[in-house]
Amino acid sequence: MDKKVKYYMAPLESVTTWIYRQAHAKIYGRLDKYFIPFLEPHEKRDFKTRELQEILPEHNENIYAVPQILTNRSEGFIKLAKALKDWGYEEINLNLGCPSKTVVTKGKGSGFLAKPEELERFLTEIFDALSGEVKISVKTRIGKEDPEEFPALLELFNKYPMEELIIHPRVQKDGYGNVPRLELYELAEKQSVNPLCYNGNLYTREQIRNFAERFPGTERLMLGRGFLRDPGLLYNEGKDSKDIFEKFWAFHDLVYEGYQERNMGDRNVLFKMKEMWTYLICMFPEADRYGKKIKKAKSAGEYEAAVAALFREREPAPQAGYRAAL
Repeated sequence: MDKKVKYYMAPLESVTTWIYRQAHAKIYGRLDKYFIPFLEPHEKRDFKTRELQEILPEHNENIYAVPQILTNRSEGFIKLAKALKDWGYEEINLNLGCPSKTVVTKGKGSGFLAKPEELERFLTEIFDALSGEVKISVKTRIGKEDPEEFPALLELFNKYPMEELIIHPRVQKDGYGNVPRLELYELAEKQSVNPLCYNGNLYTREQIRNFAERFPGTERLMLGRGFLRDPGLLYNEGKDSKDIFEKFWAFHDLVYEGYQERNMGDRNVLFKMKEMWTYLICMFPEADRYGKKIKKAKSAGEYEAAVAALFREREPAPQAGYRAAL
């Protein structure tokens, strides 16, 4: 791993849980930051049970965890940010990147980008209220409909002292299709007054190196699907297949045991593991039939047998995840 570059794990709801984050840190070594899947402010209560599990300090020991807030109401953001500060969090991240239609139709996530005047009022209010109390970072897309929205958005972001600006250079309507518009990230690198972090389509070490050659000034990278498909992405280079396999198996077992210890019941444990395997199966070449058996498992015994067969008959191939993603 390049010691100069800081690496972050992107949040993905119901996958990068506290159990997943802690297992990753223990098996593969701590990243510089782990972003907690988004929280939404609630008027009548502080946290849902699931949210509480994610932010409990004891569940985020020994890692630098950053809670992410999804809202378009400044008072809700401010109240929740202050509550999180009281729990010991130094930094709060604003989600302006979620492309989900359910979120966007409510004017949240990347949907908020289509309302620059409202967004400016929101940002002014939260930075005024929280200045000196907590660090605020922002994760954003480059617009909702059109990449041409981004220069004006960047000018807006430059008005505020962000801890960092994390840019995923797609517009909302892209979803995860099309290719990241690196020319607009290049614009940000030239014009942003805030520290930048790049996020988007970095699945292999080769891609990371190529990005670094083009953008040598960027020293912060957030990886999402890259880690989900290959949790050892930053560890595996130069390691033999036996070492890669043993680490991968240990990571899987630690996550699986972590969910089992929560007394969630087989159904909920299997739901979590199957979601994780949606991405992990990409690590194994010619493994579709194994993935289907894992997906169809209805009991812990069936699941364990399906995974054991995969581990016995296939070895993880880190580059397979990238090829499967194309």
